Amino acid sequence: MSTRYVVTASAHIDAPPDRVYGIIADYHTGHPSILPKPFRNLVIEHGGVGAGTIIRFDVHAYGTVTKCRAIVTEPEPGRVLVETNVEPTESITTFTVVPGANGGTQVTFVTESQSRKGIAGALERWMSTRFLRKLYAEELRLLAQRATATQL
Repeated sequence: MSTRYVVTASAHIDAPPDRVYGIIADYHTGHPSILPKPFRNLVIEHGGVGAGTIIRFDVHAYGTVTKCRAIVTEPEPGRVLVETNVEPTESITTFTVVPGANGGTQVTFVTESQSRKGIAGALERWMSTRFLRKLYAEELRLLAQRATATQL
């Protein structure tokens, strides 16, 4: 048995939505350039840009390494990209890119995952949420840095 939980992070980036989305969807150079240090060893198994891409990567957290494998889909190309982590357990991270209210881009990361029930699960959810929020804040900072650095 498991309990679902959600972690969300958002930021406004002063760059056009197509540029921001292009960085996220490009697993050859764009996406790797915005990954914080705990994400390591990104390998593209198939594709490399947007839908149909299959990736493997390691996540280093709290002294352990979790090996992950994810399939990328684009339910709304240019706006919504989804990484469905199929190993070791299913979790779904959705990257949503929309025009900002006053120009620029609003970017939101949402990860839906599962944990055990009970006290162990509560601790797992607390630690994972804390870890992912910190990671996503750094990833959004790196995304903003890369998206604005490439402007003319």
